[in-house]
Amino acid sequence: MRDTYKAVEVTAPDTFRVAEKPLLKPGVGQVRIRVEACGVCHTDVVTVQGLLPGIIYPRVPGHEVIGKIDAVGDGVAGWKIDQRVGVSYFSGPCFRCQPCRRGDFVNCENQGVTGFSSDGGYAEVMIASEHALAAIPDELASAEAAPLLCAGVTTYNALRNSPARPGDLVAIQGVGGLGHLGIQFARGMGFRVAAIGRGKDKRPLAERLGANHYIDSQTEDAAAALEALGGAKVILATAASNKAMGPLVGGLTPRGRMVVVGIGFDGSIEVSPAQLIFGSRSIEGAKTGSAIDTEDTLSFSVLKNVRPMIETVPLEKAADAYARMMRGEARFRMVLTTGQ
Repeated sequence: MRDTYKAVEVTAPDTFRVAEKPLLKPGVGQVRIRVEACGVCHTDVVTVQGLLPGIIYPRVPGHEVIGKIDAVGDGVAGWKIDQRVGVSYFSGPCFRCQPCRRGDFVNCENQGVTGFSSDGGYAEVMIASEHALAAIPDELASAEAAPLLCAGVTTYNALRNSPARPGDLVAIQGVGGLGHLGIQFARGMGFRVAAIGRGKDKRPLAERLGANHYIDSQTEDAAAALEALGGAKVILATAASNKAMGPLVGGLTPRGRMVVVGIGFDGSIEVSPAQLIFGSRSIEGAKTGSAIDTEDTLSFSVLKNVRPMIETVPLEKAADAYARMMRGEARFRMVLTTGQ
């Protein structure tokens, strides 16, 4: 076994390099993973562009990681050598803060972020906490499972924790990296699904993914179209456009809810207080999930045949894959593979 491994790291904002790094042993409560696949997520911009304080370069991005355990540190229980596991956005809760003590692990005040506060999966090897691990079903290939660890669990959790029930109209705003999974999950949960996209060219894909209705926001008033369908119990806002979200609130039923999972950089979500008050409508955010939420997402994906649309590229091409994702050219998730 080599005593080094290949990684693609960020050395300064927007600066990638391929590096050979020394192979380390896992510490107490940690495992070492031989990475097979890692998704390229828009959230990687936080590391690549240094958008949050505290980033220490060089840093290996990547938080949609699939691989096999090849070493186990002291104190690890329940995980074994050669087991295929996944690591997603959060690198493990502290179990001590108030949210953790109340079982709200996704809002832990002290946990790190994979690929930001610790090295992530743009590499042949990574170290992870046992509390960050999710078991991967045999039915899922590593490359197709990777995006489910972030885009998948984010949309799945948002929908299953929403007030929508089978038969309700649920609208998915955006037919992209998050939205194409949201449509499939919504279909699998028994909702009546309306997909909202820009342009008529997205209609065939939306319908193929399971949408019962398609609304072209370029040619029609999306909120009015939802009202004509009886109103949406839930609107899952996935597109990275804050300005496009506010006008949709009028398409909610009384006590309907907009759940925001996409983050845009085009200003704020603008909505009239009257739209919220008269009708008791609400807007809330939802972020990813815990390791067990990820396992639930993967199990549901197997059960209902939910799969991401992916393009795979070799690890060495990580910078190119990231650039394609940022330009909106990926259809719909870029996945790095190591050949291991």
